[in-house]
Amino acid sequence: MNIGHVADETGVTQRMIRHYEKIGLVPSPPRRNGTFRDYSPDDVHRLRFIANARDLGFPIEEIRELLSLWGDRNRSSADVKALALARAEELHRKAERLEQMRASLLALAKLCHGDERPDCPIIEGIERP
Repeated sequence: MNIGHVADETGVTQRMIRHYEKIGLVPSPPRRNGTFRDYSPDDVHRLRFIANARDLGFPIEEIRELLSLWGDRNRSSADVKALALARAEELHRKAERLEQMRASLLALAKLCHGDERPDCPIIEGIERP
């Protein structure tokens, strides 16, 4: 398969596929006629795995670790679970922070008259340390 077909199959852009190759998440495929990348079904499967891990919020280094565990049939599922739980906890912390930010913006917006006057509690709230 060429890179365009792989991108369509996996939902990963051609640019990201090349990036993943460059950083070693995906092995560089052989080149057909010395020019076009020729991806295998295993490459597509690996890229789907990476895309799914990204969708779950895993950063590149943790995806690298997940790929290593994925390829290790002697792995301990406890190692995979620990990664997943740590990522879930980090997402929880980020969600709490986002909710705090949202609440602050809503509180500032509630104080703003939203009319033609120049005074604005939103601007004043943002400029405060």
